[in-house]
Order: sequence, then structure tokens, then C-alpha cells
Amino acid sequence: MGEKAYKTYDISGKDNLGITFLYNTLPGRIILCLLVRPTTSKFLGFFMDRRISRLLIPSFIKSNDICLDDYKDVKYRSFNDFFTREVKEGARPIPADTTEFFAPCDSKLTAYPITADNEFKIKKSTYNINGLLQDVELAEEFLDGVCLIFRLMPDDYHRYCYIDDGNILDHKKIKGVLHTVRPIVLNRYNIYKQNSREYSVLQTINFGKVIQMEVGALFVGRIINRKTSGAFKRGEERGMFEFGGSTIVMLFQKNTVTIDNAIFENTQDNKETIVKQGYKIGKKAG
Repeated sequence: MGEKAYKTYDISGKDNLGITFLYNTLPGRIILCLLVRPTTSKFLGFFMDRRISRLLIPSFIKSNDICLDDYKDVKYRSFNDFFTREVKEGARPIPADTTEFFAPCDSKLTAYPITADNEFKIKKSTYNINGLLQDVELAEEFLDGVCLIFRLMPDDYHRYCYIDDGNILDHKKIKGVLHTVRPIVLNRYNIYKQNSREYSVLQTINFGKVIQMEVGALFVGRIINRKTSGAFKRGEERGMFEFGGSTIVMLFQKNTVTIDNAIFENTQDNKETIVKQGYKIGKKAG
């Protein structure tokens, strides 16, 4: 497959002082015990839905260097309304070839093989698919497959879509605490096991059985998925994240998809691959 040059994001760089304080100091971890509770996230989410929260929008745009050129020019009712803003028609086109696999969201992407014991490794942490899904039999179906992790940051478009036509076979919600998805946390917590999350088992036309999981992050109280059963179309909006940085995890079975090798190489070099929703990043295997 002809590969293209991707922009990358160095995940070995320094985190901001606030995040470092919360995760690397004793006083910070005491405060973190309160912040990661879903009740805290829900309270902040309630505030972010109020009209007064619009006052936060200008400083948020400035501090995160957000370019609004791709987004609809509308008046926002609240900060969450801004955070879940919609792109203009045609701003996130998807490939015409239905056998091409594209990113379901704007994000920083890493790719990992799922080993023979149904594990994948991120930095110093090992993640077991059984624990991630809380379903041993389902996890076994993804033996020797591929795990893709799409990490959304504050400047990203926070809506996401389906990558193929198909049907939702099952949907599951897993309660948990909420940690930031920044790389610094990987040294201390297995966040993909601890964080609140939900996932759908998708039967797709071109890529077989796929799991698409949304993982909540610090201060994200709501993952909003449009439906939990029935049919879906390629490029159809699946849902959105409200305030915070969030993550989508996708699992593919063995020999169903071929991911651009450059993405694996970037991951091995401790770099995330910067993608936008609709970017071609692989193709149907075979």
C-alpha cells in the first residue's frame, strides 16, 4: 500500500504543571481522588451546560490555539455547545473507496498488535483485553488482532463516526473513575481499565467484527452515542464527547484490516500520528 507522510505528536514531551502536580505529588493525588469521581464530572458537566459557561469560550480558544475555519459560524448556547461544535459541510470528507479504512475522529493515533495472550502494551503499562471489555469470550475473538487508540485533545473535533456500513450486535457500558488520557498517567494507572467507558460490537461489511469503544476522561461526564442497536452507515455520526479530552479504542480481528506501517513505526518511536476524521489510514485486508 502506498503510504503517505503523517504529522506526528511527541508523547514523550512534558505535561503541564497542573497535570504533573496531580499525578506526581502526594497532595495532588489526594485531590485527584476527589476529581476522578463521576459525581465531580457530572457537576462540572452541569455547569458547562449553563449559559454563563459561554464566558469560558474565548480563553479556551486562545489557550488551545483552536482554529475555527472548519466549523459552522453559529452562536453557542453554552461551553458544551461550543465544545461539541459541528464542522461545515464537506470539511471532513471520507474516501470514496469503501475498502479504505479511515479515522473515525480527529485525534492523535497510536497502533498496537494484540499479542497471543490478548494484551497490548503502552509505554510501561500492559493492558489486557479481557479487563478492558469485561468479556473473556469476546476478547478471545480478537487474538492476534490490532488495537488502535485515538486520543482526542481539547483542540480536536469531538464528534466521531462509523467506519463502514453494518449493524450493532451488542452495546455495553462500564462504570469507572475518570482519569485524564494524557501519556503521563500511563506510568501510574491502567486508565483503559479504570476509566468509565462504553463500547459497541459492530458487524461491518468490509472489516468483519469490530469493537469501537469510547473512553471517558477527567471532567468528561457524558459520552453521547446516538444509538446502541440497529444498522449504521459509513461516515454516519456515531456520537460525541462533552467537555474534556477523550479516547476512542478500536479493536480489529486478525487479518481483517491492514494499517499503514508508518503509524506502527511512529508508535514505536514514541510518537502519535495526527489524523483527522476521514483520513485514510489503512485498507481492507486481502
